[in-house]
Amino acid sequence: MPKLPAVTGDKVVKAFSKAGWVVARQKGSHVIMVREGSPVVLTIPVHKNRPVKRGTLRDLIKDAGMSVEEFCNLL
Repeated sequence: MPKLPAVTGDKVVKAFSKAGWVVARQKGSHVIMVREGSPVVLTIPVHKNRPVKRGTLRDLIKDAGMSVEEFCNLL
């Protein structure tokens, strides 16, 4: 299993967009993403010049039904 990279919220949003997730709205510094046919809602923190914490990123990847390797390939 590849090591989870340190990436900013903007890059996380772009990676999930490639996987079929769509930005539904943004509230403050958090982007909410949804995918048609999925009851899951992803809330991604997008703070300037700070990477998303690894535990948060791992939970987002798991909630999206992806593996770390699949996510890394989308970056």
